[in-house]
Amino acid sequence: MAALAFLLGIWRGEGRGTYPTIDAFDYGEELTFDHIGDAFLGYSQRSWLLDDGSPLHLERGFLRPGRDGRYELTVAHPLGLTEVAHGRLEGTSLTFDTGEGDVRRTATGMHVVGLSRRYTCQGDALRSSLDMTTDETPHTRHLEAELRRVASA
Repeated sequence: MAALAFLLGIWRGEGRGTYPTIDAFDYGEELTFDHIGDAFLGYSQRSWLLDDGSPLHLERGFLRPGRDGRYELTVAHPLGLTEVAHGRLEGTSLTFDTGEGDVRRTATGMHVVGLSRRYTCQGDALRSSLDMTTDETPHTRHLEAELRRVASA
């Protein structure tokens, strides 16, 4: 996990959300990557609307080494979704994609069928983006944020 040490800490900043089926919105976000000494990183995310501070979303998961130099990300969403993504590290840029069947949902879960994430770190700045596919909308950019490290882990 040493190759991912650049992610460790608490990151906070602002972003913009768009999608063909919703109105655009500005949000605040906090990401935490932590390590307890085992062969994985813990991951947590929370976001809120900038205009009134109301909670928007949260996620919890784990980042671990996979096969052939790849990494695996597992995430639980309160929207009735689970996500299993596989990715690659290039320098300080980490990209994850789900394959067919890698996003599962409960009977009432949101109709998401695919996700792509990208985290790019430059010093104490972290850019993140998320693209999403639903039953009715093709793979489209949904979220982009610029975060700053506010604490080390």
